[in-house]
Amino acid sequence: MTAAAAHRRDDTRALFATPDIITERKPDGSIWLKSAVPLQSHARCAGDWLEHWARETPDAVFLAERASADVPWTRLTYRDTLQKVRAAASWILAQGMTAERPLAILSDNSIDHAVFMLAAMHVGVPAASISPAYSLVSKDFDKLKGMIALLDPGAIYVSNTTPFAPALDAIAPLHSAMIVAGDASGFSGAISFADVTATPDSDAVERAFARVTLDTVAKLLFTSGSTGMPKAVINTQRMMTSNQAAKAQVWPFLDDGGLTILDWLPWSHTFGANHNFNCVLRNGGALYIDGGKPAPGLFALSLANLRDVIPTIYFNVPRGYDMLITAMRADNDLRRRFFSGVKFMFYAGAALPQNLWDALEEISIATVGHAVPMVSAWGSTETAPLATDCHFQAQRSGNIGVPVPGTDIKLVPSGGKYEVRVRGPNVTPGYWKAPEQTVKAFDSDGFYLMGDAMAFADPLRPELGLFFDGRVAEDFKLSSGTWVNVGALRIAGIAALAPLVQDIVVAGHDTNEVRFLVFPNIAACRALAQMPDADVADVLNSRVVRDGIAQGLARLKANGGGSSTHATRALLMAELPSVDGGEITDKGYINQRAVLSRRADQLAKLNDDTSGDWIGCPA
Repeated sequence: MTAAAAHRRDDTRALFATPDIITERKPDGSIWLKSAVPLQSHARCAGDWLEHWARETPDAVFLAERASADVPWTRLTYRDTLQKVRAAASWILAQGMTAERPLAILSDNSIDHAVFMLAAMHVGVPAASISPAYSLVSKDFDKLKGMIALLDPGAIYVSNTTPFAPALDAIAPLHSAMIVAGDASGFSGAISFADVTATPDSDAVERAFARVTLDTVAKLLFTSGSTGMPKAVINTQRMMTSNQAAKAQVWPFLDDGGLTILDWLPWSHTFGANHNFNCVLRNGGALYIDGGKPAPGLFALSLANLRDVIPTIYFNVPRGYDMLITAMRADNDLRRRFFSGVKFMFYAGAALPQNLWDALEEISIATVGHAVPMVSAWGSTETAPLATDCHFQAQRSGNIGVPVPGTDIKLVPSGGKYEVRVRGPNVTPGYWKAPEQTVKAFDSDGFYLMGDAMAFADPLRPELGLFFDGRVAEDFKLSSGTWVNVGALRIAGIAALAPLVQDIVVAGHDTNEVRFLVFPNIAACRALAQMPDADVADVLNSRVVRDGIAQGLARLKANGGGSSTHATRALLMAELPSVDGGEITDKGYINQRAVLSRRADQLAKLNDDTSGDWIGCPA
């Protein structure tokens, strides 16, 4: 037993349901898994949740936000939320918006964003939240143009017309939508969202709400578009409400009430929009919208908010935990408050490197005397998103749990791995206006083709969970015929090269060795090199940084294994991942294929034996 294991308390029985899994092995070699617990009944639509809590706890806080740490929180109760939702829904109906003319939202998370999104869904109009990066970071707006042309929206919302003006101008020829803004000043033809929510509540809202069914399209969420234009994934009311019913069955403590979440995860992605936002709404909790995020210059607000609001559950992606660990090591009060209030930590968006898992255990043990549980789950935009949930304390990072009630998992042998497929009420009926892509997305048994691979924690005990085993399409063979597990190697590489790297792209296709393209952690590199004001290129070329990377490569090699388990060389990239190039999502997840395609010149340097740019692994 490790020292950390000795400090793990079995508090999870008070939080989580005990996994009970049925396994069926088919003649074709596939393995079908499902929960032995049937899915319970669920709400007709998300609007029923809002109506319920507006009646039962009208004065309870539902939403809160603040722009900076030196201003108070603006809070909205369930009663006031419903009033604003019904007013905005009246405006939506008055514009003649329908299921075919959805609402497009281009801005970050906010109270106005939430109200407008809920209002559209309340009357059967789909809401499509689009990552602000396509409007504010993109240079050519090509993907945004494709999305707007596909949607043909009836209205487009932005928080402030000034920063969004170039994007709005670029898409103007592609739609006839009304532009609505939190601040509409200075943009001809735009109207204020305050005017929208001042619309008198009409009887038409109640009639439209009554017509919403489980199969009504609630949202259109876009895929990353790494191999072309993003696809719009249809999310029905059934997908969302069945997903939250399953969540409540594996997290029964949710029925105790008192849920408080502080969250930055974007509503343009299923994790933030469907898993976290809907969890709060379904259970009558309070959602404090974090205006920060795990990025330089923005995480300070997240930390200030965390000092003010301690959530029941802390959600984040690996990059966020990396930055939180650094902050807690320097702030004893933050550490004490955090671990005394948070029931458990939840990571998703990408696998958590083991070094971060170990650091969180170490800090929690030092602070409260035991390891605070860390759990995860797995799914996609097409599964709303929950398909599996780790509703138990795993022994190490990467366990994504077992199928949730109502969801069937099929594991199909593929190249020495198990390709995973999903079927259930949480699975999308298809892609918006893309029947051919929809047909290709399902197998003959009606399972959605996820494209991920899974491995059992213990093949004889499926209740111990599954481990994410990489994207099937990302894995490749070396010239020796040895398969490289890209997902596992990426995680191991990040841990070995910590803290100098932020992410890794695994290369070496059709060669005899693995190589890394590395996105460095610039702040950590500056600190190591003691060059706070130098150009990035000078920092990355410093001897101490290059030696640090070389030592990390040596540590990875020392872990053991053959040529497919370590890299012989690495190239540090000064250019950040590109949004236009599809290299990165809002959550900081790197798209391996897009990076390798877009950075062919740097890949050539990495593969050039005469180049002095790359850093070699010491013999």
